[in-house]
Amino acid sequence: MAKFENALELLLAHEGGYSNDPDDPGGETYKGIARKMQPDWLGWHIIDLLKKQPGFPDLLFAKHEVEINKQLQYEVKSFYYSNFWMKISGDKIDIQQVAESIFDFAVNAGIGVSISLSQSVVGVTADGIIGPKTIEAINRFDARQFLSAFALTKIVRYVNICIKRPVSKKYFFGWVVRTLNHIK
Repeated sequence: MAKFENALELLLAHEGGYSNDPDDPGGETYKGIARKMQPDWLGWHIIDLLKKQPGFPDLLFAKHEVEINKQLQYEVKSFYYSNFWMKISGDKIDIQQVAESIFDFAVNAGIGVSISLSQSVVGVTADGIIGPKTIEAINRFDARQFLSAFALTKIVRYVNICIKRPVSKKYFFGWVVRTLNHIK
């Protein structure tokens, strides 16, 4: 069974720290959590306090703010566990890399999108809802074949995003690298 902590570590390596890119539809983000999508996330209260201090956003990484960072990191971990890992049934997926790829894409593109693309790869009805049939199909499917096919479907989705929203082209290379990091 896949382990959340491993998947979270890989995810956070891709998500980075604090950002407020005006071209990002999510707007202000911290470790991939977008304020526009998750305005009630408890971590925003901590970040808002830090924003009032000189030296922000470097304060998020400063040693003297370690207690605040502990609480903030707890909020990040809790958020991803309850809002993504549990919703993709990550603990029920046998192969760690497969769970990591589905989890990472759920964070990047949405849970329903990630599950639907996973379902299309393994040949079950793509309804965006992960249930026993989907989990069984994912666990039966050859992991290398799944990861390759899933990567291709993700890249096609990213191409379509860039066609519909040309300003997103600046993210394309990062999305592809992120996708390919799940194929080993």
